[in-house]
Amino acid sequence: MTKIKADPDGPEAQAEACSGERTYQELLVNQNPIAQPLASRRLTRKLYKCIKKAVKQKQIRRGVKEVQKFVNKGEKGIMVLAGDTLPIEVYCHLPVMCEDRNLPYVYIPSKTDLGAAAGSKRPTCVIMVKPHEEYQEAYDECLEEVQSLPLAL
Repeated sequence: MTKIKADPDGPEAQAEACSGERTYQELLVNQNPIAQPLASRRLTRKLYKCIKKAVKQKQIRRGVKEVQKFVNKGEKGIMVLAGDTLPIEVYCHLPVMCEDRNLPYVYIPSKTDLGAAAGSKRPTCVIMVKPHEEYQEAYDECLEEVQSLPLAL
């Protein structure tokens, strides 16, 4: 029995060579068991765009320590958590804090992509996006979709 090698000039090889990024389905392989509600591919892209706009206005909180501090102070916004963070004990208390304070939260597949959307070379496991009039339309759209997602039990 011999293995059939894939055509090196095939469309799949060309697409893979061009993008260099992992697909949404490949990122879902590394998810934590607590990563619910998980954003769809479309919502994930919208959240990345909203985060990029928020970074320009300096309206984000990045990292567990900073986000936790400002949630305790009563700040409002959408909390975006990375679903591939290990160990989960690092940030497993944040969804509970959000539920207690009626803050919307959502998991996305990759902490690397979350950090990149925030303009950082370092992976980031949690970001809070605060509302601002410069990107209010994108924020409201994301907020509506995040709130429509079913919460984990």
